[in-house]
Parts: sequence; C-alpha cells; structure tokens
Amino acid sequence: MKLREIAHSRTGDKGDTSNISVIAFDEADYGLLHEHVTAERVRAHFAGIVDGEVTRHEMPNVGALNFVLLRALGGGVTRSLALDAHGKSLSSALLDLDLPARPAAPENGR
Repeated sequence: MKLREIAHSRTGDKGDTSNISVIAFDEADYGLLHEHVTAERVRAHFAGIVDGEVTRHEMPNVGALNFVLLRALGGGVTRSLALDAHGKSLSSALLDLDLPARPAAPENGR
C-alpha cells in the first residue's frame, strides 16, 4: 500500500530547509503512520536530495506527523536554480512511500 492511500501531505520551506506534514485521512490510521513513517525512512526515501538531518514531530491529536528536512533544497530558494526551488513536489514524492497493508478486520466483527 502507498502512503497516499491513507494520508495527504503539505510542504513548506525556509531557506534550505523543507518541512513536510503527513496527515492521516482517518485518525484510526495514525498508528500505522506513527509506526512506519519514521525519520529514518523519510531520510532514506529522499537519499540524494536531502543532505542534512531529518527530524519527526508527532501530533497525535490531529493524526499528523511533521518532518523537518535540513539541507534539502539545493542551497535554498534564492540560491538554487532547481525547477522546484520551494520543494513543493516533495510532499507528492513522500506519498509514494510503501507501507504494509492495513491489518485485516476480523470476520463477523470478532
């Protein structure tokens, strides 16, 4: 299953830092996000793009995770000639992350 099946995302930027929020469509899926969308997996997913640390901030009350990616925008918006200088496409790229399938619901609600 792809992350995009259970969550949406939004990005922001400041200088050479990008932040990516991942928000569960259904709060029941937050546990799956919490377990499988780690800072380490995000860093590995963006290998070759992110040269700095990736930190994860948890917001269980709103079913969201926020990732801060340092040295992620090729030197920063005003110093980069990259086509996506603000890193807005990073949210779509993160939503391509593979996750395990949701556990199957028990038959007859048991």
